[in-house]
Amino acid sequence: MTAYTGIQGQNILIVSSDPANPTEGQIWYNSTSNLLKGYQFAAGAWATGGNLNTARFEPALGVIGIQTASLMVGGSNGATFFNSTESYDGTSWTSLPGTYPGSIGYFAGCGTQTAALGAGGYPPINGLNSANTWNGSAWTSAGTFPTAVYTCPLIGTNTAAILAGGASTGGGPTNASQSYNGSSWTTTSNINTARRGHNGVGIQTAGLIFGGGTNTESWNGSSWTNTTSIPASTTTAGAAGLQTTALMFGGSAPANTGATFSFNGTSWTAENSMATARRGIGSGGTQTSALASGGATSGVTATSATEEWTGAALVTKTITTS
Repeated sequence: MTAYTGIQGQNILIVSSDPANPTEGQIWYNSTSNLLKGYQFAAGAWATGGNLNTARFEPALGVIGIQTASLMVGGSNGATFFNSTESYDGTSWTSLPGTYPGSIGYFAGCGTQTAALGAGGYPPINGLNSANTWNGSAWTSAGTFPTAVYTCPLIGTNTAAILAGGASTGGGPTNASQSYNGSSWTTTSNINTARRGHNGVGIQTAGLIFGGGTNTESWNGSSWTNTTSIPASTTTAGAAGLQTTALMFGGSAPANTGATFSFNGTSWTAENSMATARRGIGSGGTQTSALASGGATSGVTATSATEEWTGAALVTKTITTS
């Protein structure tokens, strides 16, 4: 017969308010709400956000803004390239009066909703060497850079950025790396693997590029170093985060995918997938709070769908009998 007096466990605390810093697995009874609660791990997940006003794919490839204050620029619906700009407030998209200098797609972008930088892209030719800055209401010229490129990332801010790789005017991948200091462009150390259709995150002195294959490279402000490869060869995915806390989602691998992977500075981990598989995604945010907007769901079929990512976390849950 079991000696119940010998069975011991952790006491369930009775508290009037939830603990400020609970530990995973901790359980307590909230006497104010009359609820039994616990602290548990919750995996990251995507949720539906507000639709774009204009369905588009291959807008500025890069990270522009955060989940609640993001920018969508340019792109195409397969028949037409756009010069329109939209802003997101965490709920809905608003069309802005400031248009990009030329209808364009497959170009690079970085910065914030009110201070962004765009570079390269096409048309009218396969690969431009011009750049433009955004001040929250209008786009103005930010000069030209040595190597014309498209379908590549721009990492950093509108006054301190690095343009890494991309497709050259002939369509083939390049390993060119070019930096911007707010007034002029300079050629920097080449990336190790020439590529196109990749993405990147971080700042001008601590960046990360991935995709356009499986290779991942980190940037320390003076040179590129190969690091852990991503699990699947992917092009034109979305991205968010920083050099050691990155997120990659969607893209073509080679079929369109909604796969999501997080990077901790050492290794990539598979996360929950997006609801809509797509490539050529507009993106923004951080590893724990990202935004995926637009893209092509198949061929040149553009979508206006937006999804919002909430990363894995320990959360308080009410314990029920169901």
